[in-house]
Amino acid sequence: MNRFDELKTLVDGSEADFSKFQDGNSAAGTRVRKVMLELRNLANTIRKEVQEEKNRRKAS
Repeated sequence: MNRFDELKTLVDGSEADFSKFQDGNSAAGTRVRKVMLELRNLANTIRKEVQEEKNRRKAS
């Protein structure tokens, strides 16, 4: 599974917790915040990998 698929899986997997949080479930809000942190870290990893690939292609 590539990084982009991981990102989509995290987003899709957190949909239920988003709904629960909107309905007033505070514990779901904590889980949403945890997923958001994972998303941020994964997005930064993807960004770095894209930049490295771009630089590698440019050097070739």
